[in-house]
Amino acid sequence: MKREATDTQAPREKQTAFLVCQSTNCHSLTSEKILAALEQEVGERALVKLTGCHGLCQEGPTVLVEPQGTLYVKVGEQDAAEIAKAHLEEGTVVERLLYHDSLTGEAVATLAETKFLARQTRHVLAHCGVIDPESIEDYVAAGGYEALGKALSMTPEAVIEETKESGLRGRGGAGFPTGLKWEVARRAQGTEKFVVCNAGVFVARSLMESDPHAVIEGMAISAFAVGAHQGYIYVRAEYPVAARRLELAIQQAKARGTLGESVLGSGFGLELEVVQGAGAFLTGEETALLNFIEGKRGVPRARPPYPAVQGLWGQPTVVNNVETYCNVPLVIGRGAQWFKQVSPLGGTKVFALTGKVVNAGLLEVPLGTTFQEIIYGIGQGLPEGKECKAVAVGGPTGGYLSAAMLDMPAAYDSLTAVGCTMGSSSIEVCDQETCMVDQAKRFFAFCQAESCGKCVPCRLGSTRIANILSRTVSGQGMEGDIERLEELGTTLKATALCNLGREAANSVLTTIRSFREEYEAHVAEKRCPALQCKELIAYQILPEKCMGCGICLRSCPVKAITGEKRVAHVISRELCIKCGTCFESCPPKFRAIERVSGEVPAPVVP
Repeated sequence: MKREATDTQAPREKQTAFLVCQSTNCHSLTSEKILAALEQEVGERALVKLTGCHGLCQEGPTVLVEPQGTLYVKVGEQDAAEIAKAHLEEGTVVERLLYHDSLTGEAVATLAETKFLARQTRHVLAHCGVIDPESIEDYVAAGGYEALGKALSMTPEAVIEETKESGLRGRGGAGFPTGLKWEVARRAQGTEKFVVCNAGVFVARSLMESDPHAVIEGMAISAFAVGAHQGYIYVRAEYPVAARRLELAIQQAKARGTLGESVLGSGFGLELEVVQGAGAFLTGEETALLNFIEGKRGVPRARPPYPAVQGLWGQPTVVNNVETYCNVPLVIGRGAQWFKQVSPLGGTKVFALTGKVVNAGLLEVPLGTTFQEIIYGIGQGLPEGKECKAVAVGGPTGGYLSAAMLDMPAAYDSLTAVGCTMGSSSIEVCDQETCMVDQAKRFFAFCQAESCGKCVPCRLGSTRIANILSRTVSGQGMEGDIERLEELGTTLKATALCNLGREAANSVLTTIRSFREEYEAHVAEKRCPALQCKELIAYQILPEKCMGCGICLRSCPVKAITGEKRVAHVISRELCIKCGTCFESCPPKFRAIERVSGEVPAPVVP
């Protein structure tokens, strides 16, 4: 055992450690080769270990050097020797591999100093990118399973009361109070009780890959509170790394006594099982998920009865998602009052920031943080100084906020009040070149494809909405279509069987609310103001800017461009298939090709 330093003994310097991200994103960029190369270069001189994701996904593969906190980005296998030599022999850093501020271009010395990380409040993500997710020793050394030990010294009722007091809400779309759900399940009558983890979205995947023991600890505390002795973790088969690390974590937890017949010697027993399924969006709905675990088709059940009363095999069942369970050790370990101090709304929220933003990635902020701070503070705004037009919150079922609404707090009730939900915890930033009608069509088409067709409102209503949106973006919209979309969407929201159906039209209703003029332009004028809808635009070459370089001519797949060298080229609208290849290939210094409103297509009688 290592001795602690005394007043008369100078503390030893911490051993240099090279932390190599092995999340799915970095792994797909062959970060395992970087890990192996560093191990070979370092030998016994330092520690090399794998970690999960610390959020800067677009900068991978990444290597974090501790204790200095130096962050290297876009690292290649060939860089291993230079990194090892710099830190172990020369006491320097490899300047060219440092993270550079996306706006100023200045090198940033440490991970903590990046604007992306510095403006976050990381509690759920505290271990991500820091500990080895395949080592229970790393998790325990970071304070893991202490909250479970504390919970087992309490009564189940006290655990539930502490959870209720904290204000923790389920980190899914509905945001139902977690403690209340547990209380209902504990009081419900049944011969057996279950806990289930829904792990079907990107945020869940990253947490499982980076900190699987936090999921297990949260589920164990929940199981103790409600009196369950069996739990299931549903993982999409598309997340093999997450599934493998969870399986390994369960084995390690059983070997250490934090799972099994007597958890930490308390006499309380719990077994967990990973269940893998195809990535159907519908199984994110809790009753469809329960059907899948039971071996049935993953379609929703009518509610009530709710799963907390009658869930798996007709028995009381608690269903929470990964992020919710990861919050539980924080609530019990640090207390409800601490949790409310982080945010009066109850802790933090993890988001996946994507789209037209400078800093994309996984982030964590206190609930109630404004979207303005998330996008412009942490995300550093849009590339090339472009303006934000809208923000899609919560994925296909979440809904859209206009740029004028960015001062709204990222909180459950605030979003519900404007017809949105937290959904899958994503924030997609759209710039002024985004067509909101096409965006609504894209999201709704996904929801329609994922619909099980069990209930009439979703089966028929979604088909009609999809048809109207399709003809609108193709210039075939008819008078009254906008009102039809509103009526159908409102009906679907009120009558569909499950949340997927009830929230499927959120993207349509919220874009009509904030961008009605774009719908009107598509329907009445057969025009796409954003110049994105293929059937409503054309491409033309500006003769005063065209240098006749021939790049667009050579890239056109249908030979629709003609012209001699150093002479302005011309695009034939008859031959052009509007693929946009010429627009993308034209050198930025010329910008000689532009999109313009095209000919109105001939009407199609529905």
